[in-house]
Amino acid sequence: MTTSRSAEQWLPKLVVAPGLLLGFAFIYGLMIWNGVLSVSASRMLPNYEFVGLEQYARLFEMDRWWVALRNLGIFGTLYVGGAMALGLLLAVLLDQKVRAEGALRTIYLYPMALSFVVTGTAWKWMLNPSLGLQKLMHDLGWESFSFDWLVSTDYAIYCVVIAGIWQSAGFAMALFLAGLRGIDDSIIKAAQIDGASLPRIYWRILLPSLRPVFFSTMLVLSHLAIKSFDLVTALTAGGPGYSSDLPATFMYSVAFTRGQLGLGAASATVMLMTVAAIVVPYLYSELRTKAHEH
Repeated sequence: MTTSRSAEQWLPKLVVAPGLLLGFAFIYGLMIWNGVLSVSASRMLPNYEFVGLEQYARLFEMDRWWVALRNLGIFGTLYVGGAMALGLLLAVLLDQKVRAEGALRTIYLYPMALSFVVTGTAWKWMLNPSLGLQKLMHDLGWESFSFDWLVSTDYAIYCVVIAGIWQSAGFAMALFLAGLRGIDDSIIKAAQIDGASLPRIYWRILLPSLRPVFFSTMLVLSHLAIKSFDLVTALTAGGPGYSSDLPATFMYSVAFTRGQLGLGAASATVMLMTVAAIVVPYLYSELRTKAHEH
């Protein structure tokens, strides 16, 4: 009997252990290896000669890296803010029990089922001045219409923002709608009995109740923004020039196209630290809240 109970306790752990160990090895092991490469003299191939922070100094001396960081600031702010704002608006509208809600919810959420490569390619066709929106307007007789952001060094990054918001707004909508539907109806009915208008109910009661959803959505979208690679590659390829580069495309280009492995590892480490700066405070806040609840 004792042997049977012992087997029941240990068998699930033994089944899970290999996958867990491999996960730790491939995730955290590669993170550590990347950190080692970032302080080495690696170029085309790994070279473990220690050079301290030389790669980081070279990184922050490069104009292209600063362009990538500036673009990340623009893209991250507009992408996260835009996707959350549009997602919240769609969630509030669907929360009114509109007709064909299931179909509308599917339509809004469908873009998230696509890969960023497909999204980038589709928007590249639509925003191409000689193929897409601008050509359509010209064919319709509006010859003065101009929308050439895709080939502009100043505005190409905003094309990435538009495509990113289009893809992720439905995801944000699903999270906000789930949060709204999880609020007790008795709270809403009590507010209506007290004479509160619908906009006031949302502004004063429902939206503040979605605070955890806001943080979770912002965390996920911020993570997607920081590691964005395939959307930029498919839509602008970092161009014109490197005007729409993001840190992920910069890292790939430097490490695998220019053969500067150590420099690419340094940029990847900076990206990892940026993600950690967002995730760690959130996790600390969540764990602290749960500890106080218990």
